[in-house]
Amino acid sequence: MNIKTQFSEDKNFFSDLKDNLDFDSTDNNEVQKITKSIVSDIKRRGDQALIELTAKLDHLEVKSVSELEISKARLTEAFENIPEQTKEDLKLAAERIHNYHLKQKGESWSYEDSDGSSYGQKITPIDSVGIYVPGGKAAYPSSVLMNAIPAKIAGVKNLIMVVPTPGGEQNDLVFAAAMVAGVDKVFTIGGAQAIASMAYGTETIPKVDKIVGPGNAYVAEAKRLVFGTVGIDMIAGPSEITIICDGKTNPDWIAMDLFSQAEHDELSQSILISIDDQFLKNVQESINRLIEDMPRKKIIKTSLENRGLFILAKDLSEAAKISNFIAPEHLELSVENPNLLLEEICHAGAIFMGKNTCEAVGDYCAGPNHVLPTSGTARFSSPLGVYDFQKRSSLINLSPKTADNLGDVASSLAMGEGLYAHAESAKYRTNKKK
Repeated sequence: MNIKTQFSEDKNFFSDLKDNLDFDSTDNNEVQKITKSIVSDIKRRGDQALIELTAKLDHLEVKSVSELEISKARLTEAFENIPEQTKEDLKLAAERIHNYHLKQKGESWSYEDSDGSSYGQKITPIDSVGIYVPGGKAAYPSSVLMNAIPAKIAGVKNLIMVVPTPGGEQNDLVFAAAMVAGVDKVFTIGGAQAIASMAYGTETIPKVDKIVGPGNAYVAEAKRLVFGTVGIDMIAGPSEITIICDGKTNPDWIAMDLFSQAEHDELSQSILISIDDQFLKNVQESINRLIEDMPRKKIIKTSLENRGLFILAKDLSEAAKISNFIAPEHLELSVENPNLLLEEICHAGAIFMGKNTCEAVGDYCAGPNHVLPTSGTARFSSPLGVYDFQKRSSLINLSPKTADNLGDVASSLAMGEGLYAHAESAKYRTNKKK
């Protein structure tokens, strides 16, 4: 298996790079059509539609949606069922995620000017949030922790989690994570029907104000459709990693870091930028040797062959420029002086500093959030955080003197816009109208 290679000195380098970054998510028309039908059905028929769709899509037969709610006792049981070491690991990860995100919590503030008027900002939590967690045979307890813990720190009172359990197959590790993170309600529903149920509410599923969490193409499309009725975190694309390496890291380490993203799915993208041509060859050799032992070999191979990329840059500054063009979800700076190179990085979801810092640790227990902007959206988006679960309200309290002074200004500007009532409203607070 050979990874495609680009050379920064090529005339059409950035144009070709853009082509390599673009991905075909297959024909979305069918996904959009099916998702729209599901969302509409849930909105119209509520619980009954959810019962039918759960039977059809998750092969789980129930007579009432209430049967799909997981009790607190079941969550506790799930925690007790997992191995002791896993319990400790889960609690340690939760603690580290909590400590990191605690520093993000916004606080209300205000100030007073010389005329006795005050201004400020009031921070309040979102009342109700829904978390989507992928389910089935795969277990994603990390997704539970990364979404739920910042929400709870923000002060969200009602935290609803949905997770599909195809054929009724439940995962104790996911339920245990929900208990550790303080999730308030858990329902075993999935897909677009779960998103619609939380967005519009049903007779049993509470309506939420915001929905967060990853999912398949139908989940992503459903989030797109309900945005505006509720808030959402983002529309996530395939997972991706870019590694800048000076050639002084063990090539086996770099190969495995590339695998760590490629194994997510066939559309994941793994990119290595180096200033050492021989190092790229060494990593290629490591890939060919190590891939044989990978349980998800087929997925990794397809991902790397179709979307993997090696880039040879002339120096680290150029490597940083290329990385900024990519604006990757995950960026590893596997170089001797990562702090120096960091100064040249503008766009990345999460940045992993130095050769000892692999992205995989960030996925689970380093502390920062692993819900990150993908597909170049790091140019204008940020990782999920406590701030995503808080709202900001402006505060304005005018003294009589300020109302008199600003009333004339506001009235003048309002008349310039042809808004007479605005002008009069402002004038009524001035001495000229009293």
